[in-house]
Amino acid sequence: MDYSPILISMKTASLSIAITFFLGILAAKLVADISREKVKMILDGILTLPLVLPPTVAGFFLLYAFGVKRPIGRFFLEYFSVKIAFSWGATVLAAVVISFPLMYRSARGAFEQVDQNLVYAARTLGMSEWRIFWRVVMPLALPGVASGGVLAFARGLGEFGATAMIAGNIAGKTRTLPLAIYSAVAAGDMESATEYVWIILLISFLVVISMNWFTARERGYALREAKK
Repeated sequence: MDYSPILISMKTASLSIAITFFLGILAAKLVADISREKVKMILDGILTLPLVLPPTVAGFFLLYAFGVKRPIGRFFLEYFSVKIAFSWGATVLAAVVISFPLMYRSARGAFEQVDQNLVYAARTLGMSEWRIFWRVVMPLALPGVASGGVLAFARGLGEFGATAMIAGNIAGKTRTLPLAIYSAVAAGDMESATEYVWIILLISFLVVISMNWFTARERGYALREAKK
């Protein structure tokens, strides 16, 4: 069995969740702080769009923007000598774009469930908004935020359509586990495909266990707050 798809997938998912985690938190806070509902709805729709679009369509837009003959792709190639399309970086880009809505929506939902009386109390003590966010809101919302991070990691690990469009299916370079399964089945190598499937199943099971653990913590916190 070729182990390169496993290594590529783990590297891609790890870097993408590091990016998505902080981007999702930042976007969730910015949108949650907007007072105008219409503006909030429009921004929320834009940020959530990759979640409902077919991955191949998202991949098409990425390829259209970051292709070597497109403005953004040409800019990176000419000024930084970095080719984004059909490189390992493209697998990370696809994973970030596709998994971002899960992180964003989970973080926003967790922030909105925080008791605002605690926020008001912190303001009366003279704490700045960012300090309130990191010292009060984040600790209370952490189980929900962490749950979103687990979901985003799993989504990035299992990304197929957008990755195939923007990164291709290059063995040892951009071939992730989902692409390796597809390639093995297309080549009639069902033994390798089965091995890759079992690996994906194991990782997915661990993700579900992690999700249940964070959900249980969140539910336990809600029950403790209700008893106060």
